[in-house]
Amino acid sequence: MFETIIRFFQEGGTFMFPIAVVLAVGLAIALERAIYLSRASRLNGKALKSIQPLLMRKDFDSIGRISDKSAITSIFTAGVNRMKDSADRDEIEYAMEEGVMEVVPRLEKRTSYLATLANIATLLGLLGTIIGLIAAFSAVASADPAEKASLLSESISVAMNTTAFGLISAIPLLLLHSVLQTKTTEIVDNLEMAGVKFLNIISKDKTAKQNAQ
Repeated sequence: MFETIIRFFQEGGTFMFPIAVVLAVGLAIALERAIYLSRASRLNGKALKSIQPLLMRKDFDSIGRISDKSAITSIFTAGVNRMKDSADRDEIEYAMEEGVMEVVPRLEKRTSYLATLANIATLLGLLGTIIGLIAAFSAVASADPAEKASLLSESISVAMNTTAFGLISAIPLLLLHSVLQTKTTEIVDNLEMAGVKFLNIISKDKTAKQNAQ
């Protein structure tokens, strides 16, 4: 199998190597993003478990004193800090939305590169095939008539290797891009949902205080 892969590379020509570089870069980005998003999701889940009891007790001061690196804590802290200046729900919501806007770019960072790299791999494969075909037809033009058919079929087969490898590289990169995008959307949705719950608790607390007065 290893020998088959080596032969496949050798027959594909020089364009096989830039496609391999694109694939390696894409896989490295995908691995880094997967680790980052998994860590972010784990930290958010852990932080939410510690914040929920405080929310139920309406202990907002304790929420503001939590110091971890999770996105959800930074968003809740932004809301609590705004509560100290204004009790208006809209003002608190704007502060929390600002926190979400700071977090989202870090979650989406470099993920879009995967789709671009997939397109580059495909185009490099096609370019390699076209250049291979041009070279093949040029060689056939000056070849012996008896050898033209076999030489042409062999040259076309070799030229197609770059297209095949380009697609082999592009398909997993597109799949990884889709998976990471879905994971990012899930994290952002969870942050927004937690923010809405926080705002609803604040509104109920404010209403209860007004009724008590």
